[in-house]
Amino acid sequence: MQCSSFAMGLRVSEIVNLKITDIDSRNKQVSIDRAKGKKDRYVNLPEIILDQLREYYKIYRPKKYLFEGQYGEQYNKRSAQLVFKQALKKARINKAVGIHALRHSYATHLLENGSDIKFIQELLGHNDIKTTLRYTQVSDQSIKKVKSPLDTL
Repeated sequence: MQCSSFAMGLRVSEIVNLKITDIDSRNKQVSIDRAKGKKDRYVNLPEIILDQLREYYKIYRPKKYLFEGQYGEQYNKRSAQLVFKQALKKARINKAVGIHALRHSYATHLLENGSDIKFIQELLGHNDIKTTLRYTQVSDQSIKKVKSPLDTL
């Protein structure tokens, strides 16, 4: 579940709303329907996550929602957040962060790896570029990678 947030930049509400039919394994995409702002979008599905989802499916055999709670119902957002907190504790990470930090990390990593801010905006489903810019904390490493146009002459 946490992998979905970091690997695809999903909100916790988008993770718990994922249906099995939203996964397009052939095109390696996930359909995010009626997310925040009632917008639909597609996000890329990394190969490693696809493999993990296949294993997960074989074990748990969800019926409708990809991540089902008790009695096959939709998993609860609060439960997802608690699972994340337990994973932090198990990994001995003592930072006071929530699952939403994975979404921030996703955006920051995309930016640091040279992705265009407009693509990041689209992947995150933001209407306003200013929202995306808040998610992307520009690090010193990123700034050092910027070359002057004179350096390319």
